[in-house]
Amino acid sequence: MATKYVIIDASEVSSVDFSQVREDSADTLRYNLDNTKTFVKFEGSTPSFLDGKTEYTHSQIRTILTDEAQGWYIADTQAYLDGL
Repeated sequence: MATKYVIIDASEVSSVDFSQVREDSADTLRYNLDNTKTFVKFEGSTPSFLDGKTEYTHSQIRTILTDEAQGWYIADTQAYLDGL
């Protein structure tokens, strides 16, 4: 089953049910450079707290995270991206 990725606003982190995503807690999330957005990963059915949000494939999220214009990219994050 393919992993799906959803970008959320940092203000929405409190609504994340960490038992339904691959991250363990708010402390394990990766935020964008200005700390206004983060993303979660999941497999299977979309958790209800993510209903209506754009879902990305692995390829799509890698494109976003490596594009400086998107506000995520840090030059030395290749090892992190390889682990996605």
